[in-house]
Amino acid sequence: MIPVLEIGGTHVTAALVDPRDGRVSSRTREPLDADGAADAILAAVRHCADGLSVPVGARWGVAVPGPFDYARGIALFRGVGKFEALYGMDVRRALLHGLRQRPGDVVFLNDAHAFLTGEWSAGSVRGHRRAVGITLGTGVGSAFLADGLIHDTGPGIPPEGRMDLTEIDGRPLEATVSRRAILSRYGDPAADVRDIAGRARAGEERARRVLDDAFTGLGIALAPRMADFDATALVVGGSMARSWDLVAPALSVGLAAGGWTPDAPLVAGARRTRTVKPAASAGDAALVGAARATAT
Repeated sequence: MIPVLEIGGTHVTAALVDPRDGRVSSRTREPLDADGAADAILAAVRHCADGLSVPVGARWGVAVPGPFDYARGIALFRGVGKFEALYGMDVRRALLHGLRQRPGDVVFLNDAHAFLTGEWSAGSVRGHRRAVGITLGTGVGSAFLADGLIHDTGPGIPPEGRMDLTEIDGRPLEATVSRRAILSRYGDPAADVRDIAGRARAGEERARRVLDDAFTGLGIALAPRMADFDATALVVGGSMARSWDLVAPALSVGLAAGGWTPDAPLVAGARRTRTVKPAASAGDAALVGAARATAT
């Protein structure tokens, strides 16, 4: 069993994962304030990790969003609306010397890469040769996978494999689809995205329009890249994917408008079609992907 951490914009999760079959056990979870002070963020991560029973000297896997120097374990968050207090900090050293059961090593990888690897190995896009993963939460994470390997260059792939570096109508993608973009457009400081989703389901036109515009815009921006990458599947995770009943219709409209039509046959006369699915694995895909990367 591999000890892993998944660090997100609102929470951190620690678990023991069997990389062979994706079995997750001994899970702990802590709330996390991505706008908080560095000491508070690291304290929450350490407290969560210390909830696991792990031998001294174990090799840990850590899935964390970018921008981040994954090889050295250095936080590079700046101008992304989260974890700004960690900029320039050696997170690898903080974990090596800060966890109760001192690790022998810490391996970092992009959380969206971990997510798609987990979904490809044991989740919604298993069996697809070429797939794209998107995580929707505080921001937009992305990954492009071919034959089990993550790619950050090639046809259809944005710079560094990051959709957050692309634009819609001259504005950053996350100015259209992200937690802060949706809250800003909705305009109620007392509401979070979960509240807006509930109001949309209850029939509020403004809430439904804000969400539709965000997810349709994402689909339009993503579709030509899906086509150029020759992807046969798109899997969506993150906290917003829990409202799949609201995400899927608008996203599918945008994808079709952009030239990548869900449910279209892969080749003429074929039974298998392009697919758009929510994350499987009970939200454990990034944990599974982190464990697989750490075990190699």
